[in-house]
Amino acid sequence: MLEQIRNRALSCERCGLCSSRTNVVFGEGVLEGGLMFVGEGPGADEDQQGVPFVGRAGQLLTQILSAAGISRDQVYITNVVKCRPPGNRVPTYEEMMACDQFLQAQILLVRPRLLVLLGSTPTKWILKTQEAISKLRGQWFQWRGMEVMPMFHPSYLLRNPSNKVGSPKHLTWEDIQEVKRRWDSVRG
Repeated sequence: MLEQIRNRALSCERCGLCSSRTNVVFGEGVLEGGLMFVGEGPGADEDQQGVPFVGRAGQLLTQILSAAGISRDQVYITNVVKCRPPGNRVPTYEEMMACDQFLQAQILLVRPRLLVLLGSTPTKWILKTQEAISKLRGQWFQWRGMEVMPMFHPSYLLRNPSNKVGSPKHLTWEDIQEVKRRWDSVRG
């Protein structure tokens, strides 16, 4: 079923992002891992390779996961939009609406127990809020029978490299440790 949805996404022309994409970046990972990460949209490296989170931010995400004892091949990773917005701009509402059927299908098929929202865009899109990510990150929310935690996007951490207590990197370390604790708990 996921392969059918992927094939539909690969030929999608529902918004203008299709005209400038090199590759659709659908998502990757395991369906039965119970842990899913959703980012904003593909960057240049992702657009070239057709794989989510492979650029600098993706490499940092992999390091964060690894440091917390989570292997990238144990989770499912995708984005709100599947094609790169020009200049890495924030996707428009219309672009997110055009891709929402794919994201919702991924969530339904992966059936994660825990959903981690990386950054402001997926947090606002999924939780239907205008609250700042800095106010929501690190908290658990209930959404459609699953637990959801917003975290800072790895690209934000690249722009804010301090490791001081209270810095975005420090807070992200606390958040990913909480995700790991909760994930261990729900896996039994």
